[in-house]
Amino acid sequence: MLGAGPAGIGAAYRLAAGHQHVVVLERARRVGGAAASFDVAGLRVDHGSHRLHPSTDAAILSELRRLLGSDLQRRPRRGRIRLLGRWLAFPLRPADLLRWLPPRFILAAARDAAFAPTRRPRADTFAEVLRAQLGPTLCDHFYFPYARKLWGVEPHQLAGEQARRRVSADSPGKLLGRLLRGGRRDADVFWYPRRGFGQLWETLAAAAAGRGADIRLATTVEQVRLTGAGVEVVTDGGGCVAAGMAWSTLPLPLLARMVDPPPARAVLDAAGGLRFRAMVLVYLVLDTDRYTRFDAHYLPESWTPVTRVSEPKNYRDSGLDPPDRTVLCAEIPCDVDDVTWRAGEEELARLVRATLVEAGATDPHPRQVVVRRLPSAYPVYGAGYERALATLDAWAATVPHILTFGRQGLFVHDNSHHALSMAWSAADALSGDGRFDRECWADARRRFAAHVVQD
Repeated sequence: MLGAGPAGIGAAYRLAAGHQHVVVLERARRVGGAAASFDVAGLRVDHGSHRLHPSTDAAILSELRRLLGSDLQRRPRRGRIRLLGRWLAFPLRPADLLRWLPPRFILAAARDAAFAPTRRPRADTFAEVLRAQLGPTLCDHFYFPYARKLWGVEPHQLAGEQARRRVSADSPGKLLGRLLRGGRRDADVFWYPRRGFGQLWETLAAAAAGRGADIRLATTVEQVRLTGAGVEVVTDGGGCVAAGMAWSTLPLPLLARMVDPPPARAVLDAAGGLRFRAMVLVYLVLDTDRYTRFDAHYLPESWTPVTRVSEPKNYRDSGLDPPDRTVLCAEIPCDVDDVTWRAGEEELARLVRATLVEAGATDPHPRQVVVRRLPSAYPVYGAGYERALATLDAWAATVPHILTFGRQGLFVHDNSHHALSMAWSAADALSGDGRFDRECWADARRRFAAHVVQD
C-alpha cells in the first residue's frame, strides 16, 4: 500500500481483516495524509476543516462507530458564511436570506431561477455550466469569486466537470429544496471524533496493525519496479519491499514518474499536464477558551485570499481540550513557490488577522503562530485536463500488478467518506486467493464518477 491517507489506511484495514498480508508505506510520521490531526499548543487540530458527512455509506459508518464507540460524536453544524458584506448562518436558511440579503439580490436570483429552463451552456466550462444551471446572480456574487480563489484561474478556464464535481445544488429547484428543508436535513449535522479528525485513521491503522498489517511511517517511496511476478517498491535508505501487487494512493502524475520501466513519452507528458492547487494553513493560538461559537467561517468573497477559518475546539465535545486557549485554522489556497507559499509566519498571521477584522470579527491577537503547507490540496480541472487524465488513467489500468485509487490516485476532489468507499470497494474486489476482479473494480469506478463534494 503506497500512502496511508483515508483511502490507503481504509483499504489496509479491510485487507488485514480479510487475512491478506499488507505492508503500508507512508512518507509522513502519522497516518491520515491531508486528513490527519496533530497537536498545536496542547490542542488537537486538523489540516483545515474536515467532517465525516452523514451520507457516509451505512456499512462503513457502522464499522467506524463500532471501532470508535462514543468517541465518534454526532455534532450540529454551526457555521457562517459572508455574502455581500453580511454574515449568514451556514448551511443557509431561508429566514437569514430574506432578513440579511438586499431585496435587489433576492429578486435577481428569483428571476434567474424563473428563466433557468431557457438557459443552456454555450461551452463545457465551469462558468457556462453554472451560469446555465443557477443563473448569473449567484455565480457572479458567490461561485465565481470562490472559484478564482480556490483554483487560481478564471471560471471560464475550468472544465465543466469542475462544476459537476464541486456543486451539488446544480439547479434552482435543488437549491430551494435544501433551503426549505432547513435545519431538519442531514446537512446540518456531521460526525467527528473527540480527539480530532485524524482519530478515524489512527483507529483504523491500529486495528489493521492488530490484524497483522505492517505500517511503516516516515518511509518515502522512490521507485516502483515492475517484475514478472509483481512489484518491488524501493524506499529511501535503500529499502525494498517485494509484493504481488502495489495499491497506490499517491498522486497519479507522481506514480507515473516512479515506475520502472518508465511509461511512454506520451504518458509522462500527460503527467505534466495535470496540476494541483496548494494550500497554506495558518494556525493562530489564542489565550481564550473560545474565539466564537461558530465551527467554521466561510469567506467566498474576493477581497481576501482566505477561504475559510475554522476553530477545531468547536467541532467536538472532547473534555480533553485546555480551557484557557483555543486555535484558529485559516485556509489560503495558493501555488507552490508563489508569494503566499513563501510567506513567513508573521506575514501570514497579519493577513489572517486583517481578514477577520475586515469581516467584522474581533482581532484574535494570537500568542503563537504555526504554519503548515500542503502542496497537493486540490486537483485543478483546467481546460483540456480530460485528455491528460484519460491518458494517465488508461496507462495505469494496463500496468500489471498496480492499482490506483483515492483522491490523489484518481485525481478527484472527493470527501473522506468517498475515499473510504473506494477503499472498501477495492478490498472487496480482491479474492481470498489474491486474484483481483478488474470487472468488479470497473463497476466501482463508474459509481465513483457520480461523487459530488460536500462542504
